[in-house]
Amino acid sequence: MKSTLKFTMLLCMGMAMVSCVSKKQFTAMKTELETSLNDCNTKLSDCKSALASCERDRDAAKSEAKTTAMNSEQQIKDLRAQLDDCKAVRDRQLIQVGELTVLSQSANSNIKETLVQLEKKDKYINLLQAAKTKADSMNLALAVNLKSVLKDGLDDKDIEVSVDRTVVMINLSDKMLFRSGSAVLSSRANEILAKIARIIESRPELEVMVEGHTDNVPISSDCVSDNWDLSVKRATSVVRALQKNHKVAPGRMIAAGRGEYVPLVGNDSTDGRSTNRRTRIIIMPKLNQFYDLLTPNVVDMK
Repeated sequence: MKSTLKFTMLLCMGMAMVSCVSKKQFTAMKTELETSLNDCNTKLSDCKSALASCERDRDAAKSEAKTTAMNSEQQIKDLRAQLDDCKAVRDRQLIQVGELTVLSQSANSNIKETLVQLEKKDKYINLLQAAKTKADSMNLALAVNLKSVLKDGLDDKDIEVSVDRTVVMINLSDKMLFRSGSAVLSSRANEILAKIARIIESRPELEVMVEGHTDNVPISSDCVSDNWDLSVKRATSVVRALQKNHKVAPGRMIAAGRGEYVPLVGNDSTDGRSTNRRTRIIIMPKLNQFYDLLTPNVVDMK
């Protein structure tokens, strides 16, 4: 404002004095006026730039304030929602506490009966463990005796004695008992079955299952229709020999044919098929003994 007034005064003085000044002085005054005018324009431009910057800062401040306000409102909404959730959880917990109180009162009235039942279950579990330990020990001793009796004069590759859980299993290759494709016992079979019969007779509380197994090569003849038929006939031949020749009680024995359906190895080689052609004699506890153990009411747990 002062610069403009100064410029105006100088202009008036210049006009008044133009008639009485020399050309040189006039030029100097004109230059001074133009310089002053340029300064004024520069200052004006700076003021406009400063004004624009202030307006931008003002707009940015307004936008930031608006965003901050919106964020604050959202935070308030979230906090209110969390408060409502907390109240709902509190109410549910109060209900659960009430229900637990009722249940506790009911449980307290039956606690003695529960303890008695748990004590009976512990006795039953101990009984089962003792029975299993006893069965394992008996089976192990039986297997050792069988191996000792059967080892004389027999090829280890043709006979195998093993303990599997609660049973003793004797695997005999087919060439030890039968001719190829036949269910008729060989002369050597009687010697082998006599040794097995002595062990069976020494343990009258055990049962005996005889299983016949074959390979998967098809067979058919006047006496045998297929591998399953052959496996059944072989198992029956062994059971009958144990009964007639070695006086094993028939009520203790079971004859079963498994055919080609439970192989030990693949049937894709000569050795594999030879391994699968076998008779398995299983010496095991009587089934009713297991049924009694599975029914605590009939077991004496005193």
